[in-house]
Amino acid sequence: MFLFWNRPTHSARQSALHTRERLDQEFIDKLDQLHDGAIRTGLVTKADLQEAYRKSRDMQYSSSLSMWYTFGIMAFVVLLTPIFYETLTFLLGVKCFLPNNHLVWEATRPISDCGFCRNVDGPLILKNMSREELAPYAYSTLPIVIKNAVSHWPATSLLSLEMLKEIYKRYPEAVDEDCHFLNFHSDLKSIRDVFNMSPERANLSVGSTWYVGFSNCHLGVLEELRKLYGRPHFLPIDAELSNIDYVFLGYEQGAYMHLDYIHRLMWQAQLKGNKSWILAPTPECDHVCQSFSFYVEPGDAVLVDTRIWYHGTSIPKGQFALTIQSEYS
Repeated sequence: MFLFWNRPTHSARQSALHTRERLDQEFIDKLDQLHDGAIRTGLVTKADLQEAYRKSRDMQYSSSLSMWYTFGIMAFVVLLTPIFYETLTFLLGVKCFLPNNHLVWEATRPISDCGFCRNVDGPLILKNMSREELAPYAYSTLPIVIKNAVSHWPATSLLSLEMLKEIYKRYPEAVDEDCHFLNFHSDLKSIRDVFNMSPERANLSVGSTWYVGFSNCHLGVLEELRKLYGRPHFLPIDAELSNIDYVFLGYEQGAYMHLDYIHRLMWQAQLKGNKSWILAPTPECDHVCQSFSFYVEPGDAVLVDTRIWYHGTSIPKGQFALTIQSEYS
């Protein structure tokens, strides 16, 4: 069966319109009667009713504005949240966005499992040993000092600030290479600043103390330096080594307490001078772990997972220290 809807006639629409007008008029008349009654009581004046109407109208207008304001805020948040997220993610991945932005890295690092430092009150100190002997410890989080591990390297006697300057002179473009540079607390801001020091400033006869670190990411410089030291013989044969090494050199102050935001374990060879290390657990592990310090001498090698151990160094007053550092996994 089919049902057909009959369109209202003109007379029906007119009748509905008259009915609506009659109801509207009745409502207005009743509202007028209510107003007149309120005024006759003497408790409400005409001015009061006008003021109430004005406030009611303003409230309605304010409510409308609030609704549009709230809608605008919501739309702003919805539209900009993805943009803000992508921007923040990008900036956190660019380590040079802020100079040594350790505060940002610290705020975004994962919480530590305190098993790495529980019951550890110092480094494991070993005598010069083969990779087979080191194998049980090579990939552990336990800090290790290997005594006299690199004392046979030519770098221990040959490498110096002057030799570094000579190597970089052979590759002048390397001075301006975009390599990682750490000035720590010194007033030297680049490799060029280091190499432009006067001999008196370099040996601390004049001026303030200095200590810096920089990566040798230029292939020519790296090849020249690695002629003075080889692959550490104590590392596992299957260890993957980094293509970038770091040089740290200077006096007294050393490195402030920090974590390294790197991908692999770290080894460091003490070539010249003595150095004191201090290691500390991450703050969330203070209740179960402890800080400790140790001392290394020329020819010693240090293995520390600097991604989870806070570490800082200092050099005895008046001594010059030089180290080579790299990563392995």
